[in-house]
Amino acid sequence: MSSPLLEINGLSKSYPGVLACDGITLATGPGEIHAILGENGAGKSTLVKMIYGLVRPDRGSMTLKGRAFAPSEPREARNSGVAMVFQHFLLFDALTVAENIALGMDDPPPPKQLSSRIREKCEQTNLPVNPDSQAGNLAAGERQRVEIVRCLLQNPSLVIMDEPTSVLTPGEADDLFATLRSLAADGVSILYISHKLREIQALCERATILRGGKVVATCDPRKTSAGGMAKMMVGDSLAQPRRSARPVRSDAILQVRDLSLPRTSAFGARLERISFSVRPGEILGIGGVSGNGQSELLAALSGERPSPKGTITFQGRDISRSGPEERRGAGLLSAPEERLGHAASPSMDLVENALLTGHGRMRLKKSGFIDWSASRVFAATIVEDYDVRTPGVDSAASSLSGGNLQKFVIGREILQKPKSIVVDQPTWGVDASAAVSVRQALLNLAEAGCALVVISQDLDELIEISDKFCALNGGRLSAPLPIEGLTREKLGLMLGGGQYSSELQEGADDPT
Repeated sequence: MSSPLLEINGLSKSYPGVLACDGITLATGPGEIHAILGENGAGKSTLVKMIYGLVRPDRGSMTLKGRAFAPSEPREARNSGVAMVFQHFLLFDALTVAENIALGMDDPPPPKQLSSRIREKCEQTNLPVNPDSQAGNLAAGERQRVEIVRCLLQNPSLVIMDEPTSVLTPGEADDLFATLRSLAADGVSILYISHKLREIQALCERATILRGGKVVATCDPRKTSAGGMAKMMVGDSLAQPRRSARPVRSDAILQVRDLSLPRTSAFGARLERISFSVRPGEILGIGGVSGNGQSELLAALSGERPSPKGTITFQGRDISRSGPEERRGAGLLSAPEERLGHAASPSMDLVENALLTGHGRMRLKKSGFIDWSASRVFAATIVEDYDVRTPGVDSAASSLSGGNLQKFVIGREILQKPKSIVVDQPTWGVDASAAVSVRQALLNLAEAGCALVVISQDLDELIEISDKFCALNGGRLSAPLPIEGLTREKLGLMLGGGQYSSELQEGADDPT
């Protein structure tokens, strides 16, 4: 490697009870696409936040382009040529794309000039974005494009990307990879964080692996198997989920017929005549690009939004207008995509968050009073069974990394032994080892006779665990197809609505 663009020496950062980064040393050169890999809690997010000026290191030093580099805030990092695309979007729904981009610029040009620059950058990168579109009307993939374009308008010399393909279709991800390769050819260095090892193999030329806040290995992903990288990350061989033969009863436990919901806001999605059924022991996989009605479907099934049109039948009883507590009591549970603020309360500790949904089924109340002792035991069981990395159950939900909070939320619902469960993005932001554990837990639930609806944008995940597959596009659901024989390419076409239009229509009428 030529002289490093960025060099990190002995960078360390600790929080109460947690040593997030422990003497990390690495270097990346101009034009290099460099992966940073590790389990949830390995230190990846803390490391890139220190590079971007969001967090101050306790010890260690950095150099950028041969000069000492210690940004005290993101603006200082940006002025030095460092840009970052965050995993979670930072857009204001009520503003246009151009207005959102202007907010991230220290000295934005006049609106017309900025719009022209945005269009020019979109053409260069093959990431189409309309600068006049209102952000709230954009699908998640379009929002991700806005974040990327905003980043590239800074003409950075170093780009940090944190899970940039989490809401992109396979085709959009390919376009992004082409853009990144073009940037690298122009000398831009890219630090790339992803749990999708297939992406790392296709895109990156070097990988630094973190475990427990330390650098434990480096490799060339092009010459290293996904299993080999996973083993470096977890310190052991990565097992794969095991599908056991399981009886599937002929009678549906959860049946949805002609479910329709209007938009609740200008930025929401509507549902149109959704119909499907799920039997005990069966996993129905629903794929779709974020923003096509996934959150609305989960809200309708969980009882957060009563169903004005259509029917939802559970165990032979119409529950269309039953609330969440009544549905939970009957055994229909759910885990939404938005883990912080929806599935969990950020300021509450893990005991309180375990109590939020588990108080009824886990009997965490006695004579109207909270049984705090039982609640602590329940929270501790979730932490232990799902390997949630945290100093203790008294830690606030907001203190956990995204992946660890995801494991906590999914574990909390699975341990309540549902008769049917609806989960949205069960392994979003979760490392490879934890993803295997979560998927195995879902398979075990099905083996025990639970009926599952798994909503996911991860096509490999749906292929791995589903029995049947439906595509959700524009608030409409395709007819179910057996997962056997379906390829990622075929599923990707279904997600985009570009094929099987007849099945989309049939799905409105045939719930089987």
